[in-house]
Amino acid sequence: MNRKISLSLKVDADQKGQRIDVVVAKAFPEFSRSHLQKFIKEGTLKVNGKQTKAKKILEGNELIEIKATETSQKDHKPENISLDILFQDEHIIVINKEPGLVVHPGAGNRSGTLVNGLINYDSKLAYLPRAGIVHRLDKNTSGLMVVSRNERSYLHLIEQLKRRTVVREYSALVVGEPTTGGIINKPIGRHPKFRTKQAVIKKGREAITKYKTIEKMKGYSLLEVSLKTGRTHQIRVHLSYLGFPIIGDSVYGGRKKYAKGTSDELRSVIDNFKRQALHASSLALKHPLTNEIMNFNSDLPEDMTSLRKALKTNE
Repeated sequence: MNRKISLSLKVDADQKGQRIDVVVAKAFPEFSRSHLQKFIKEGTLKVNGKQTKAKKILEGNELIEIKATETSQKDHKPENISLDILFQDEHIIVINKEPGLVVHPGAGNRSGTLVNGLINYDSKLAYLPRAGIVHRLDKNTSGLMVVSRNERSYLHLIEQLKRRTVVREYSALVVGEPTTGGIINKPIGRHPKFRTKQAVIKKGREAITKYKTIEKMKGYSLLEVSLKTGRTHQIRVHLSYLGFPIIGDSVYGGRKKYAKGTSDELRSVIDNFKRQALHASSLALKHPLTNEIMNFNSDLPEDMTSLRKALKTNE
C-alpha cells in the first residue's frame, strides 16, 4: 500500500533566522524529526521548489513543500476483526483485548491478529511500526492495550514506557495462597534449555513485579499484579518462580496444577480452563498531546469470573 503526502507551509517573517528542520518540526508534529530529515535528504521536502539541507537558515516568506509517496512498513492484510474499543481520539486507541487473539503476525499466525484488525479499522496504522502497538499481551492474556495512531503519539508512548511512567496492573488467579503481597526482583532471560521459554537467570535483564493478595480461596488466590519492567512473560515467570503459578498456564505452570484438597469437580473445571488466568485490568498513562493522566479499567472477563466462582466453592 502507498500513501501520498502533500504538505505546504509559508514561512512567517518572525521565523527568519531559524533552521528549517526546527520550523518544520513545529509545523508538522505528526512526523518525528528523523522522519522530516528523511524527507530533506531524499529531496521530497523543498524550499521555493529547490532541495535543501536540514541546517538551512530561513530568511522569511519562503514556501516549504513536502511531496512524497510512502509504502506501508509491512504488507499485512486488513481483516475485519471485532475490536472492543474503550476509548479513541485522533492520537490513541485503547482496546480491551479478548483472550486467544494474537497481537502480532508471525510464524503460524500470518492472519487473524490484532495487527490485521487494526489496519482494517484505520488504514493509516499500516505506516507505523507494529501498526502503532507500543506494548503487547500474550495470545491468551486478555485486557487493556494502548495503540498510537500517529508517529508523534507512538514516540511519546514509547518514551513513557522507557521512563516507566505507564502503570499497568493485572488480575491473576493462582495456585496457592501468598502472604499479603510483596515485590519480586529477579532477572529474566531466555531459558538455557528450552529456547521458547523465559526463566529467572543470573545473567537475565532486570525484572521487577509487585503483587498483592486480593482474595484467598482455600488453596487458590486472586492477585493484583503490577509491572515495573516489561520483560517477555514476566508475570507468568515470576509467579511460577515464587511457587504460585497462574491457573491454566501450560508453559510455566509446572506440575503444581491443583492445591491440596481440591475436589474432583474443581479439578475438572481447572482442566477445562484452556488459558492462563491473567487479565490486564488497569492502565494509566499520559495523553501524548495534552499530558493529561488517563486511567482505564477492565472487569474480569466472563471465563475468569466463572473460574473465580468455582474456586470459591472449594472453600
